[in-house]
Amino acid sequence: MAMVSIDLDMKRVTNEEFLKKANDCMPVLKETLVHPSAIVKIQDNESSYPDVSIVDSAEHLSDYPMKKGDKLYLDFGGHQVGYVTLRLSSTGSPQDSPAYFRLKFGEIAREMEERSQDYDGWISQSWIQEEFIHIDVLPAELKLPRRYAFRYMEIEVIDTSLKWQMVVDEVACTSVSAVDTASVQPFQTQDELLQKIDRAGIRTLQNCMQRVFEDGPKRDRRLWIGDLRLQALANYATFRHYGLVKRCLYLFAAQTREDGRVSACLFTEPKLVADDTFFADYSLFFASILLDYYEETKDIDTLCDLAPCAYRQVELVRQMFDERNLIQGEGSTTNMWCFIDWTEGLDKQAAAQAVYIYCEKRAQKIAEILGDAATADDMSTDLSLKSEAAFRHLWDNEKQLFVSGTHRQVSYASQVWMVLAEVVDAEAGGKLLDRVTALNPEKGMVSPYMNHHFTEALLMCGRKEKALEYMKFYWGGMIRLGADTFWELYNPQNPSESPYGSSIVNSYCHAWSCTPAYLLRKYF
Repeated sequence: MAMVSIDLDMKRVTNEEFLKKANDCMPVLKETLVHPSAIVKIQDNESSYPDVSIVDSAEHLSDYPMKKGDKLYLDFGGHQVGYVTLRLSSTGSPQDSPAYFRLKFGEIAREMEERSQDYDGWISQSWIQEEFIHIDVLPAELKLPRRYAFRYMEIEVIDTSLKWQMVVDEVACTSVSAVDTASVQPFQTQDELLQKIDRAGIRTLQNCMQRVFEDGPKRDRRLWIGDLRLQALANYATFRHYGLVKRCLYLFAAQTREDGRVSACLFTEPKLVADDTFFADYSLFFASILLDYYEETKDIDTLCDLAPCAYRQVELVRQMFDERNLIQGEGSTTNMWCFIDWTEGLDKQAAAQAVYIYCEKRAQKIAEILGDAATADDMSTDLSLKSEAAFRHLWDNEKQLFVSGTHRQVSYASQVWMVLAEVVDAEAGGKLLDRVTALNPEKGMVSPYMNHHFTEALLMCGRKEKALEYMKFYWGGMIRLGADTFWELYNPQNPSESPYGSSIVNSYCHAWSCTPAYLLRKYF
């Protein structure tokens, strides 16, 4: 019998056996020493994304002594996640005051032009990557204790004295990841933009693969189940680090709400804590991730261990359906009873109905693999009821589209998830996507997460050319703005958009954006 402990204050239940199995899969991080490739100039232009030009090789850093007000911008040649060390000295008269300087780190060049003192967003400004440092005695080696996610680094001297200048002799980053890109073959294509998209997808995934699959190495550095599902698929197509997926599955099952609900995300340091955020769609995805893992590895022991947790997520969400077999949101259409996408005002009922069908199909398959006929039969009956209800109550015969909620809202999300859940067949699904694209409803797609699902739905329906064109438009849009990893949020109509009140805290290397590396390999 598994040993469990209960957190009475927070209503969390911990399965110690699962926690041990998760910790047994803890990866040893690979370390790579990286030096900046160039001293650069970052200059505003007419767009919101500045120009970057090379000033000098970073090998000549010590040729640039720094006095009060001086700045140096360093380009590390690509996105890094790791720990920074600086070797500093002085020139001129003896050091008669501390060196006082600021370090700022940015994932993209635009961050270097944003002023942290102007930040007025709703999440903590402590996520802004900057440090104010005093060094009393030079020369010195400064090892920064925090881990940073960045490509660009700014060094600004706030003050020395009139008699001496600070010299930066060397800067290095010990970059860390659970994986190495040397193990991944590039996607074979003559299309230069697709090559860049593939490289950026792989780099995004690599830098999010730490001791868990992080959602973003800059912010939040948490294990989110929605991100995990897409990261795991991309990982199977590239790095094939199965142990990290297994670890994350056991972590989610190791600590749940008292009723067995899997949390939307986990904190893993200093110890495992399941967050008190719960999304119906995210908890359901546990079954999908587990089945994908089994189909990739044939690890029957893990499937047996975790199948009850997968079934439980379906059971809990089944309670949210009414007598018509329609899922009911917990309050208004804009709250977070499920995620689906960030689109403001999105009615999530139809998409959530489809996500339930998508995930129950996968839970049913798990039951079939394990020979659990009673569970498989029960789910088969339920699936028929939920799919029939989707057509009876959510299909608009005049529009020839699925609608959602009391206002019968039309959105991309509703159509996409009905296609992915195979509520319609591939031929009908293709026509459905053609119609919603032609209509271009007000409720569009905001996140790369939703844009991934739209692209995969196109591919499932055989719309390969359209999907490829869309990937080049959407992920290629980030490449054209200088990205070498893909972003948490990208709106082609407003590239500087932020859900947080300021783009300075946006994540520009984010897990749910990595999927071109998976889509290209699976479908092309």
